[in-house]
Amino acid sequence: MRGGSGRPRKFRFVGVPYLAISITTEEATTMRRASADSLSPIPLTQLALLASIVSLAVAAPAQASQLIDRDATNVHLAVNTRGQALLTYRVGGLVRHVLGWGALNARPSGSAGSQASFKLDYSGGWGTYHRVVWRQFKDACGSYDGPKLPALVATCKAPDGSFWAVQSWKVPLPDLGFLPWLLPQKQSWLTLSHWTGPVAQLEVYTNWIYSGRFQQLFGRLTYLGRPVYGSRTSYYGAPKDAFGRLVYLDTLNAPAYGQGWRRENSFVSHKGTGAFCYGFYRFDPSTGGYAAPPGWPRHKLRGPGTGERYRLTVMGPGVTPDIRWEGPGLHRYDPSNPADVAYQAKENAILASFHDRLCRPH
Repeated sequence: MRGGSGRPRKFRFVGVPYLAISITTEEATTMRRASADSLSPIPLTQLALLASIVSLAVAAPAQASQLIDRDATNVHLAVNTRGQALLTYRVGGLVRHVLGWGALNARPSGSAGSQASFKLDYSGGWGTYHRVVWRQFKDACGSYDGPKLPALVATCKAPDGSFWAVQSWKVPLPDLGFLPWLLPQKQSWLTLSHWTGPVAQLEVYTNWIYSGRFQQLFGRLTYLGRPVYGSRTSYYGAPKDAFGRLVYLDTLNAPAYGQGWRRENSFVSHKGTGAFCYGFYRFDPSTGGYAAPPGWPRHKLRGPGTGERYRLTVMGPGVTPDIRWEGPGLHRYDPSNPADVAYQAKENAILASFHDRLCRPH
């Protein structure tokens, strides 16, 4: 059967998903087709930073738990009684002050209108108020007692009971287990979120496919019990609205890649269901839009990226926080083992319950 277990094709797609920033050819976004024979993995390489902080004075609204900057250090979060957040941090030897406001939680996928997104002022308030707001900013943060989150840098519980969080993790790692060879691939993205109540949830399972020859990872992305997905994607599966989400898959100690965590791939949750499925196969990094380091032989296959453990990370819908799932990999399937047969039947029943046309049991 099809549905997330085919070999995906990719293409080069240049976009600006978060800020009005300049990008180079090598740093362009690479995306891949979503079709009935593909689970639509979508690798995302790094976008370049603006050369000048002046051009970021008041940035356009973003699409997710919002990207603020890259490779930031000494990060401090302050929130005032007016619902504004002030991020102070250092990048490349410069101290930056970013004011964010105007967004909370997320709108459900499939709804009309725009997704929740912050207004951002990279001049510390000068671009908005024509005065140096950050110097007089009065912090009213209380102790954070919200949900446990991955990659936390700073947290805050605002006077109105809402939560703010700053997270940082390596979003643009190269796919197929390659170690980064370009500076943008090594950078950590700094994101800001603001929410009340529950955060998004990743429901994740593992099983075998094609008579047990390959491992598969599948699941659903939901928020407040409803699926998270984009309403529009390109022919190759690139999200074309602010509701779509990329799920990033990492694998631990994969024999084909070496020790440690490596980025295996990324893909979108499917329209209508929020479901996703990914089969661990061998891929050709020199074709189909993948990126390979210099000197990689053409048509030499890479993988499969099966490992001891897997983790999935996704930017939260709207301006809700980034979330992560982690769990063990599978052993080799044994059709003579009743436990393996029973496990496979149970997982297939779960997958079938998603009623997703791209992800169906084998």
